[in-house]
Amino acid sequence: MKKLELKFENADQKTVTFSLDHPSEPVDPQAVSSAMDEIISQGALITSGGDLTGKKSARVVDTVIEEIELT
Repeated sequence: MKKLELKFENADQKTVTFSLDHPSEPVDPQAVSSAMDEIISQGALITSGGDLTGKKSARVVDTVIEEIELT
């Protein structure tokens, strides 16, 4: 399953990750950056370390899960 991970920095200078399942592809870097700016400016996410203060990075993570049959 693919996820879009948005990484922000908060007031405590800690990294906060927000994940979205099944991102639209191809991912538009400009749109992601603009969305992150909007999240920060609107105070849309609250963290235990304070308000979000900046963008750190964004990435698409593709995870493959394979079930193991136990006998």
